[in-house]
Amino acid sequence: MNNLNLLEELKLRGFIYQESDSAGMQELMSTGPQFAYVGFDCTADSLHVGSLMPIMLMRRWQQAGHRPIILLGGATTLIGDPTGKDQSRQLLTPEQIKINKESLKTIFEKFIDFNDPDHGAIIVDNYDWWKDVSYLDILRDVGSLVTVNRMLTFETVQRRLEREQPLTFLEFNYMILQGYDFVHLIRTHQCRFQFGGSDQWGNMISGLELARKMGLPSAFVMTTPLLTTASGAKMGKTEQGAVWLNNERLSDYDYWQFWRNCDDRDVERFLKLFTDLSLETIADVINDSSEDALNQAKVLLANEQTTMCRGSHAQKVCYAQAQAIFAKGEDFDPAMLPKLSLISEQCLLADFLVQEQLAPSKGNAKTLIRQGAVKLNHESVTDEFKLIERAQLGSGLVLSVGKKRHFLIIE
Repeated sequence: MNNLNLLEELKLRGFIYQESDSAGMQELMSTGPQFAYVGFDCTADSLHVGSLMPIMLMRRWQQAGHRPIILLGGATTLIGDPTGKDQSRQLLTPEQIKINKESLKTIFEKFIDFNDPDHGAIIVDNYDWWKDVSYLDILRDVGSLVTVNRMLTFETVQRRLEREQPLTFLEFNYMILQGYDFVHLIRTHQCRFQFGGSDQWGNMISGLELARKMGLPSAFVMTTPLLTTASGAKMGKTEQGAVWLNNERLSDYDYWQFWRNCDDRDVERFLKLFTDLSLETIADVINDSSEDALNQAKVLLANEQTTMCRGSHAQKVCYAQAQAIFAKGEDFDPAMLPKLSLISEQCLLADFLVQEQLAPSKGNAKTLIRQGAVKLNHESVTDEFKLIERAQLGSGLVLSVGKKRHFLIIE
């Protein structure tokens, strides 16, 4: 991908929702490799696929010869971002934030190259500079440049105030912190691009305005659209819960199946956003009129994204499992199924479904059972108080949840 047509490529793939100055961005990018940053607060030890848009955007940025900066919000996580939320975020301890931060680093390494000597990405933590800044410094250097009038124009702030929901002074300062992060990166890394989700537009514009008022070189911001599926669901959310990028939270097989089972209407869009396939290749795949072409496109999407996030070995195993299961209906080899362990001597089936993240709650698990959507060894279970006992397992007990999720319960 040539940096002279990078913006056009990003638009064609569906990455761009808003941009502050397209012509200015293109002009600066044409002068040579540029830094761009995306910020992530450390509110959990994993991200879900809803966070893939900015990550894949940074992957494209690097592929075009530029350098990504991943900013981890060690400081801003202590404050809490009110953007897009109706309630204050639960505050985390510094110890929790540190654990989350280390876990998130391993996720970024799957998508972005940190070792390339010329274009390698870097990770920064805004706690490293905020810990040395006093409140008096901020009042003196930034306070006079940021007006409350401007803050009140942001939709998120207005919504909270209109609903008479608390917006604490702590949270009100968040946009100052995020804006100053951009100022710091312009000064220390000559980073003049910031990317983020569309809900961050107000905060990002605040950073641009602050940089301009402080006499820094022109800078640019660009947002990705808030991604929803064709059914209207928020990307990364399913009835079973979040689709996590970390395999400790979601199995490789469930990750593969998420992409394989996407809505028919989403296949082309997801191939453009979440794979490295060229637009020409994707067009050929989508325009294929042969029988079963759409299903094969979904398999291609699942294989490409699973390889990227979980590795080629995991992809091959998941694909082989799926082939063994779905090519033969229920006449499959149980040994090919993903394994789940029964730790205790016995366990309520409903509790087991929740424990293995096959249902988001015990109530939902009981509903699935009553509806006959859960099978043990291919026989429907309708007793919501059904026990799974270790003595029953033998060489394994086949658990089916719906038509597409099959597992082998072992000791």
